Amino acid sequence: MNSPQENHTSYQSLEGLVNALSNEEKSKYTDIIRSINLPLSAFENCCSWSDKGYTRNCIRDTDKFELILLCWEKGQVTPIHDHGGEECWVHIIQGKFRETVYNVDDLGELNVVKTNISNTGDVTYMSDFMGCHSLENLSDARSLSLHLYAKPIRNCNAFDDDLGEFVHKDLTYNTVFEFEDELT
Repeated sequence: MNSPQENHTSYQSLEGLVNALSNEEKSKYTDIIRSINLPLSAFENCCSWSDKGYTRNCIRDTDKFELILLCWEKGQVTPIHDHGGEECWVHIIQGKFRETVYNVDDLGELNVVKTNISNTGDVTYMSDFMGCHSLENLSDARSLSLHLYAKPIRNCNAFDDDLGEFVHKDLTYNTVFEFEDELT
């Protein structure tokens, strides 16, 4: 009998990962994202860092999917947010994260549904039918997480602590990784 690892290709380059995502159906994305075996060095050229907050670094943006590397300093956290109707897989490249999932009750109040801790190599999944969530870097150092959206996420609703409500937010990248030479 084959082990689960024998049934999957191990993606060991960004090129292989992007090609697999481009050529497979969305139903295969969970298997693909779980099969990533990239060294940290594969992401060096994609990283940017900020003391003001985590950075969103685009690796590939197509009509079918969006692959983004988030770079986190110690203690950085996302606002509570939804995914604009899109599905999201997160592969922890390096570090330890807390994901807190929320739902909004009939009175418009946020309630914690569950909290998960994810470590290097773990994969999580989120979609709006599950609620909304936030991610926090619990590591004592910089951390990396790879986010796959099917289809691309152009905007979302993010909770504004000062207003006490969700606000519409258009999403942008801190950097766009240009690796045409490496992927052709």
